[in-house]
Amino acid sequence: MSTSAGVPQRSLWHHHDFRQLWMGDTVSVFGAQFVGFAMPLMAVQLLGADAFQMGLLAALESLAFLLISLPAGAWVDRWRKKVVLVLGDLLRAALLLTLPVAWLAGVLTMEQLYVVAFAVGCTTVFFDVANQSYLPEIVGGEQIAEGNGKLQASQQTAGVVGPAAAAALVRLVGSPLTIAVTAVCMALSSLFVSRIRHREESADPAARRPLVTEVREGMAFVLAHPLLRRIVACTGLSNLASSAVFGLFVLYAVRTLGLAETTLGLVLSVGAVGGLLGAVSSGRFGRLVGEGRAIPVAAVVSGLAMLTTPLASVLPAVPTLLVGGFLVSWAVVVYNIAQVSFRQRLCPRPLLGRMNASIRFLVWGPMPVGALLGGLLGRELGVVPTLWIFSGLAVLAALPVLLSPLLGMRTLPRELDALADDAAPTLRP
Repeated sequence: MSTSAGVPQRSLWHHHDFRQLWMGDTVSVFGAQFVGFAMPLMAVQLLGADAFQMGLLAALESLAFLLISLPAGAWVDRWRKKVVLVLGDLLRAALLLTLPVAWLAGVLTMEQLYVVAFAVGCTTVFFDVANQSYLPEIVGGEQIAEGNGKLQASQQTAGVVGPAAAAALVRLVGSPLTIAVTAVCMALSSLFVSRIRHREESADPAARRPLVTEVREGMAFVLAHPLLRRIVACTGLSNLASSAVFGLFVLYAVRTLGLAETTLGLVLSVGAVGGLLGAVSSGRFGRLVGEGRAIPVAAVVSGLAMLTTPLASVLPAVPTLLVGGFLVSWAVVVYNIAQVSFRQRLCPRPLLGRMNASIRFLVWGPMPVGALLGGLLGRELGVVPTLWIFSGLAVLAALPVLLSPLLGMRTLPRELDALADDAAPTLRP
């Protein structure tokens, strides 16, 4: 939605298609908060899962990003992204509905949880790649950061309200029926996205090259850029560490710290207020410290704040988790808005799906590895020592961006046609 030079742009709230995308995304992330809270509780409380089983469950939720994210990006670039989003929400709704149905029939097992977690993860790979690639399709390049900020604000609002609402629902109707509410949210999301008016141009089938060639092109774009390489390394290491920590978190909170469901929901909700603040303050923070420098600063804050999770075993648990969760959420959102907006405006539009998929493979691929390692070490060493190990790794994850040109940069590169020009990106202080 670009305008002529000198003419102020209207807010994206006046943009019909963005409103539909925002409403669909908002409903969907509220549903994701419900299932993210209820599914681990279902495993711990109803099926008696141990540390290894919780780690395996968390690993299966993100394993698809390691297995299929690269070809998924090439496929998404060939398809209409709106169709991918609508069908993705409907399929996830159907998969999640099988859990409350099995519980009502008295046949729910950990094996079914594993299968549903993996299948939902596979669907989410296509959904997320299409979702991140769709925003630049419907808004102008100069409004991408505004759009990401608004989407992050709604996501973080869901992070604030969602866990508390999920905890109340779990208390009221139980974790299986709470997951049923998630399915309804996914269906509503597909309805909103289906109302987007933008008509995408289908990729010309005659112009398609072999899938391997297209996948390689997306990966080459990411690895060839000196700043993207640093960002990917930081994000991948951080995700490996945080997946181990979060995979054990519900087990740790319920069994080690003795928190009730409502207290756990309150901790997650109040901690997520930091993410909401990050969404609304990221632009101002970037202007204050520099949009390039904001990335390493946020990475350092996030890593240090992760140490509060194991510290809660020796300090007052709830206040420690509240402070740590607030800081982690704030820093992660500031970091993500800066780096996602950077790569969206940097990449040529025909390559967006493959670029996003390549980055998802590199930064989400370590997540199932971290979750599985967390479960294994949690069983062998104990939950608290394992949390210390991976919280320490989260601190070290900031080094690739801390020891990089980003720390001295105020402005990030803005080459929208880097590949088309066949020009190497330049670093600007």
